[in-house]
Amino acid sequence: MDRSPNRSPDTSLNAGRRSRELELVAEERVDVLVVGLGATGAGAALDAASRGLSVAAIDAHDLAFGTSRWSSKMIHGGLRYLAKGQVGVAYESAVERGFLLRRTAPHLVRAHPYVLPLTREVSRRQQALVMAGYRLGDGLRAAARTPRRLLPGPSRLTAERTRRLVPALDGEGLRGGLLSWDGRLLDDARLVVAVARTAAGQGARVLTRCRALELTGTGARVRDELTGREFAIRARVVINATGVWAGGLDPSVRLRPSRGTHLVLRPGTLPGMYAGMHVPIPGERNRFALVLPQPDGRVHVGLTDVAVDGPVPDVPEAPEEDVRTLLEVLNGVVGAEVTREAVAGAYAGLRPLLAADGRTADLSRRHAVLAGDGVVTVVGGKLTTYRRMAEDAVDRAAELAGLRAGRCHTASLPLVGAGPARRPSSVPEGAAGTWRRLTERYGAEAAAVWPLVRDHPEPVGLGLSAGDLLWSARHEGALDAADLLDRRTRLGLVPEDRQAAAGAAESAIA
Repeated sequence: MDRSPNRSPDTSLNAGRRSRELELVAEERVDVLVVGLGATGAGAALDAASRGLSVAAIDAHDLAFGTSRWSSKMIHGGLRYLAKGQVGVAYESAVERGFLLRRTAPHLVRAHPYVLPLTREVSRRQQALVMAGYRLGDGLRAAARTPRRLLPGPSRLTAERTRRLVPALDGEGLRGGLLSWDGRLLDDARLVVAVARTAAGQGARVLTRCRALELTGTGARVRDELTGREFAIRARVVINATGVWAGGLDPSVRLRPSRGTHLVLRPGTLPGMYAGMHVPIPGERNRFALVLPQPDGRVHVGLTDVAVDGPVPDVPEAPEEDVRTLLEVLNGVVGAEVTREAVAGAYAGLRPLLAADGRTADLSRRHAVLAGDGVVTVVGGKLTTYRRMAEDAVDRAAELAGLRAGRCHTASLPLVGAGPARRPSSVPEGAAGTWRRLTERYGAEAAAVWPLVRDHPEPVGLGLSAGDLLWSARHEGALDAADLLDRRTRLGLVPEDRQAAAGAAESAIA
């Protein structure tokens, strides 16, 4: 691979690059083969490539196809883990959150306020415990050197102020609220795409629709899912980062998947909502439902934690029992009942938890790196700490294979789009709103996206245009309409949105 320091980084992923690199990877021997292109796999590809190692990274489906796109979109400081006494896990989360906010992805990760309403069901003892936890979390923020200007501290709110932030709350018996701040993504799949493209810019071969059929200590037997052709990828070491599917490639790994379901409420269901909400789940200690307002007026509500047995599906379904459970929790704190008809869509993801006794809600979210016979498997963990998981996996892989790798520096390596967005002179004053949207979505790449959006302004939903879809097909690795609708955008979360945008997505791919 050409990793010359004089080579300009090409971060664009598209069908043409895939075809070229698929041929190359069948002929060469790479240092590291990464299997799985969720957040951790893409992170491992970036980590290894940025250390000067040659890398191929493959996925049977698409970037962010699995658990990484089904999260709560939280980049959190580990407050829940503090409550369980898992101080190390909580500190690791706070540190990684700080890297994303300050250095690597400030265009994608931002601070967001959350209110815990003090209803009759929240005792004063519980109120004191939660506030103590918030203050401990703020201490972790300080220890992680995240400045308060990026992440304000907690505070107590009056009932009036609480209802200004969340107008739909039931005011009867409300004695105020507790305000906290945490990191948040508007789109978790976009984070994965940014990591994968940054890895490609460092020289990694990033190949979707390339399924690993068998892993060995010297590489993998794979199949191009677009043509059916089978071939071998030779590698000095393999990293298995396939999440809930890891056991299918490494039988020694025992997982106990847990389903997390979210609802998507129609615009206007909870009008005027500015802050997110933490809603205590009745009968549970230190477990809260999340209520997250979206820029388009929709609201996401999540999430469940239910053990799942049996075969792991490609795309988990959100069962009706989860929908009812989440609506019941939400209706315990709002004034007007939210009915089933207000649910425009629902989605579920599976957490790749290491098998252990007890409820999945009580299992540790600490990640594990397991090695043997030339294969390193990384499982567990959470979206916030993907970078640290990747670092640990590459460290172990380099040790196992005796690779001469440089030290990890992904904590300070900006992802694609990080940095200031410079407005080009071709953006007229009348397009200020469009430019603002582009900077919020693309960061420093907004100027490059602008010509496509200007020339193809046809709306496709969620404030996006046909130009956005074209950008994703040309530069973000989308190979078909489903990639555009379900992962490069989130139009597919609501069936009617998906149907309305399907024609535009097909045209962009064509």
